[in-house]
Amino acid sequence: MRPTLIILPLVALTACATPREQCIGDATRDTRVLSSLINETQGNLARGYALEERQEVRTLKRRCRGRNDDGTVFTYECNETETYTTSIPVAIDLNAERAKLQSLEEQFAVTQASSNQAVAQCIAIHPE
Repeated sequence: MRPTLIILPLVALTACATPREQCIGDATRDTRVLSSLINETQGNLARGYALEERQEVRTLKRRCRGRNDDGTVFTYECNETETYTTSIPVAIDLNAERAKLQSLEEQFAVTQASSNQAVAQCIAIHPE
């Protein structure tokens, strides 16, 4: 499936969010990002290695159809380029990863407190 086909409904849903929901979403963005990074780092530590996503390109031979000026249809061999994503295991320094996790968790605690205050302000500004 094409990424644009996935993104368009998300953009439409975002546009439908109430001002309160948009405010809360903005207020919690940093905590969501940090939470995602914490989960990724914990996964890396549990596996003992990281996963790096790489985009690969391959050319596929296809049979394409064309139309002559007189309206007759013909087929010919053509190439189609396809891009796909693969996950490659990557070695990591486990001690550095543990330190990174600790730093992320500390930053999450600080961000969570300010995020909670911002959400309370959003609720006060935009009551339902």
